[in-house]
Amino acid sequence: MRIVFAASELSPLAHTGGLGDALEGLPAALAARGHEVSACLPCYRGLREDAALEARPTGVQFSIPLRDRRVTAEILQATAPNGVQLFLIRNDEFFDRPAFYGTDGRAYDDNAERFIFFSKAVVELVRRINPRPEIVHAHDWQTALIPVLIREQRLPFRTVLTLHNLAYQGNFWAPDFGLLNLPGDYFTARGVEFFGQVNLLKGGILFADRLTTVSERYAREIQSPEFGCGLDAVMREHAAKLHGILNGVNDRVWNPATDPLLPQTYRALDLEGKAACREALLARLELAPAPAGPVLAMVARLTQQKGIDLLLPVIDRLLAHDVRLIILGEGDPAFERELAIASRRHAGRFASHHGLDLPLSHLTCAGADLFLIPSHYEPCGLNAMYALKYGAIPVARAVGGLSETLRDDDPTTGTGNAVLFHHDSAEAFWDAIVRALQLFGDAPRWRELVQRAMACDFSWDRAAERYEAVYRRALTGRG
Repeated sequence: MRIVFAASELSPLAHTGGLGDALEGLPAALAARGHEVSACLPCYRGLREDAALEARPTGVQFSIPLRDRRVTAEILQATAPNGVQLFLIRNDEFFDRPAFYGTDGRAYDDNAERFIFFSKAVVELVRRINPRPEIVHAHDWQTALIPVLIREQRLPFRTVLTLHNLAYQGNFWAPDFGLLNLPGDYFTARGVEFFGQVNLLKGGILFADRLTTVSERYAREIQSPEFGCGLDAVMREHAAKLHGILNGVNDRVWNPATDPLLPQTYRALDLEGKAACREALLARLELAPAPAGPVLAMVARLTQQKGIDLLLPVIDRLLAHDVRLIILGEGDPAFERELAIASRRHAGRFASHHGLDLPLSHLTCAGADLFLIPSHYEPCGLNAMYALKYGAIPVARAVGGLSETLRDDDPTTGTGNAVLFHHDSAEAFWDAIVRALQLFGDAPRWRELVQRAMACDFSWDRAAERYEAVYRRALTGRG
């Protein structure tokens, strides 16, 4: 099949979370299975300045209508680090900025215009690709307009839209509808209108030929009022075309036996390198060495979703033990401030590192003993997969995709790869932490648990096979 991906992130070129990781892994896995795959990405400032990427002009430009003005899209071409052909859509007015979506905890005021422009440019590009693509695979609200435009223009492509996180919908005030240059009947309940606003994700859900999300559990959850973020009725209406497919992990990137970002590699049967990574991590973050207890870590966007409000009440109790705590992330300024204050209160035992630093993320997975994931909801839970592969045992809430990858440690059967809790509360989280601390103190049992965790298989090839089936259904209109 000939498949074109469109997204606002592709790791490691543009990355804030699971979206970028999925776009790094899935297209490469499909290409390895014999498909013709390319990807479209905004030409952000960092990409234009990346000498290693070697982006080159194609000489192709489009004039894109946005309300009553026209804006130029210049097409550059490169090869992504995953080997996939990459088209970069350049417009410096929209993408020559220090960040992808906003700065200082605030989204850019013109994000509607920026990503409507990007979606329109992708459609113009795929119209000109020869041989003609069969599938256009869009991701999240930033490209959710693509299925709407393809349906409106009656273009000969089938569309798939993946919902990585339903909470982010591309909601904008009603006057932004003019940027779409669509007939007025699209600003109705059967189009992009949602409670008097423009909702780009809703439009994509309605008009895509097939929908996917990043785990089977999350596909069921988003049809409920608790997890549907206001779109649960829309998801139930379109449930027949919704498929839950768990993301995979790229073993070439996330593998402690070969990872060039680690000071020492290691395997499940020889954990000496993990101990060296633990020492290096503590030294890197200027924490006191050789704690009697475990090193606990969390790598996440600092948002309500990730359960930071469950972590804050237990920090003082946790650090009364001889343990180390490491938090990597950025997001809500209030959470950043609270964590910074706590790290000063527990200097030498707790480091709160602002930002998502990829090399440090790898070192944190390798150096941590326990990996904290107290999420209120979690569509997929890629960080849990990374942690398992590096022998960091998740302490996690059994929700969304986490419930598909994690199994609670069971001493009677010698099974499990995590310490799980179910009730959405700080006390339930604390009880799980206490259980994990006890597990860590039982060295033989702990070693077995780490080895079971590192034996988990999260191949992208299995996910790619399921996506092939979704594409075939989109092409045939069956199932």
